Amino acid sequence: MEQPSPEKQDENKENKSEIIDKIQQLGQTNVPQLSQDTNIHCLTIVGQIEGHIQLPPQNKTTKYEHVIPQIVAIEQNPKIEGLLVILNTVGGDVEAGLAISEMLASLSKPTVSIVLGGGHSIGVPIAVSCDYSFIAATATMTIHPIRLTGLVIGVPQTFEYLDKMQERVINFVKQHSKIDEEVFKELMFAKGNLTRDIGTNVIGDDAVKSGLIDEVGGVGKALKKLNELIKLNKTQNSSEGIIQ
Repeated sequence: MEQPSPEKQDENKENKSEIIDKIQQLGQTNVPQLSQDTNIHCLTIVGQIEGHIQLPPQNKTTKYEHVIPQIVAIEQNPKIEGLLVILNTVGGDVEAGLAISEMLASLSKPTVSIVLGGGHSIGVPIAVSCDYSFIAATATMTIHPIRLTGLVIGVPQTFEYLDKMQERVINFVKQHSKIDEEVFKELMFAKGNLTRDIGTNVIGDDAVKSGLIDEVGGVGKALKKLNELIKLNKTQNSSEGIIQ
């Protein structure tokens, strides 16, 4: 049996030592990255959606000032033909979540979202903002009324402002999904479903039955659907280009 050359042995030792160092320091090996040649960009919305107030460092957050420029870059980059949005979020800042939702909804390129684990609170508008939405069978979405934290001025105007903000969320979800407004409000204001809160925890199949999400499925189904939408988008653009 042919023995590897001394140079090859040294190279193998270096690679092994690098991997061992990473395992010791970070607890992980090399993480596979998306190919540079891919026409699909993957955007992850994880942890808590951070708004104008910075959250403590131990919180896992998605910062809107990081996500918004990414969405603009996706729209401008001709190599990116479709966007896959993966959600596992507890919710967070309402205005930041709605800003991300509106930007995703206004993209000219095909978009598909998938809720894995959870897409709670303001994660609901983000999930429905894409052209097509998926939810894992075991994933959940908590639908509850908008609430304020911190100092609240106890005047009628405060409650009016809160009601208007809630209407913005309801209208967005209604426009970008198949759910009826009354059904969504029933889920939002239901009593007894959540232990310490008003609202409803909707699981996979129930989210689809209510019309909130399009289909139950995982990453494979989501990518397949996105590729279908990309092909359809190309066909439509080419047919429009022929017309003089």
